[in-house]
Amino acid sequence: MTLSYLDAVILGIVEGLTEFLPVSSTGHLTITEKLLGLTVDDPGVTAYTAVIQLGAILATLLYFRRDIVRLLVAWVGGLRGAEGRTHHDYQLAWAVIVGSIPVGIVGFLGKDLISGPLRSLWVVAAALVLWSAVMWLAETRHAALARRGDERHEGDVTVQDGVVIGLVQCFSLVPGVSRSGATISAGLFRGLDRVTATRLSFFMAIPALTAAGLFEMASETDHLKLLGIGQMVVGVVVSFVVAYASIAWLLKFVSSNKITAFVWYRVALGAVLVVVLSAGWMTAT
Repeated sequence: MTLSYLDAVILGIVEGLTEFLPVSSTGHLTITEKLLGLTVDDPGVTAYTAVIQLGAILATLLYFRRDIVRLLVAWVGGLRGAEGRTHHDYQLAWAVIVGSIPVGIVGFLGKDLISGPLRSLWVVAAALVLWSAVMWLAETRHAALARRGDERHEGDVTVQDGVVIGLVQCFSLVPGVSRSGATISAGLFRGLDRVTATRLSFFMAIPALTAAGLFEMASETDHLKLLGIGQMVVGVVVSFVVAYASIAWLLKFVSSNKITAFVWYRVALGAVLVVVLSAGWMTAT
């Protein structure tokens, strides 16, 4: 199967727009692949969608470069001496590291299931709607904590927060859930303010998505060559540009808006998918 440059651009735009918004990039990419006439469970197509995530990761690295350097310095400082371990950035760095482990393990062990049966649009439709309820509950819980004065900020993040958010991140391996939707919701349930939960979601995306992209690039080299190396490069570049803009927009948005704003879109898209699939206008795989 070959991929046109137009297809590569479209998929790059969709990846960049949806990777960090709580609407499920995998779900949107699966829908887009169907509309473009691609086989969603084709190994090459599955690998391609993972590889173009590297563009979004590069955007994250560039956008948060100062934060990343700060966390690395604090982490190394904490390893070298007891005094450095009292710094909140040391705890935050460990939260990101520990929180990134579960999704890597589950993703590796469940690779065949994730890239096969779970790519069904029926799964996407169900996950879009069901996880919307979790996002709604997360905002409700967060509002209650904020009213009691129990809201916590970036300097209050603990390793335990990282463990909980990391475990919840595993649900995002189901297309339609959304990695950011899962991690931000978990952060809100833990009492973190919305901006902190979102920033932590971005930080945790770096190791998780980098590992997934590099693994697919290494293990599916032959399939990716069939789709076209040039097309892969185009997809990564487009994803990078669009994702950078999306990061800036989302951080500004969550500073004054609830993530429930995305719930209505998710539910509507899920409902449309159910109608389209039930009517036979589109196949699920």
